[in-house]
Amino acid sequence: EHAGENLAEWVGARAETARVDRWTRALRQTISDRDRERLARGTVVLDPPRTGAGAAVVDDLAALGPASIVYVACDPVALARDLSRFAGHGYRTDRVRGIDLFPHSHHMEAVALLRRDAAR
Repeated sequence: EHAGENLAEWVGARAETARVDRWTRALRQTISDRDRERLARGTVVLDPPRTGAGAAVVDDLAALGPASIVYVACDPVALARDLSRFAGHGYRTDRVRGIDLFPHSHHMEAVALLRRDAAR
């Protein structure tokens, strides 16, 4: 609910808080050409559970072709696995930063910026 409020001033932006695997699969089947073009210039923020996005979500999201993906991860092993899979789809990891999103705890999040290879 807070994500939707935070995005309210961004025209065309929306928060999808459902099961991302189901959402990406359905979107691949129903996306209009106009929305596909918008997504090709847009950014997706992906904040999966500790287990990572997984192969199906990475494959579906890459097939939708957003220009960039901001991936928020709490498990570096899952992040490495998913970044490798995104690389196979033509996304390069531009940068990764550790961010303390949970002050006063031992938890750190890694935030990675992925950009789609222009040649693809």
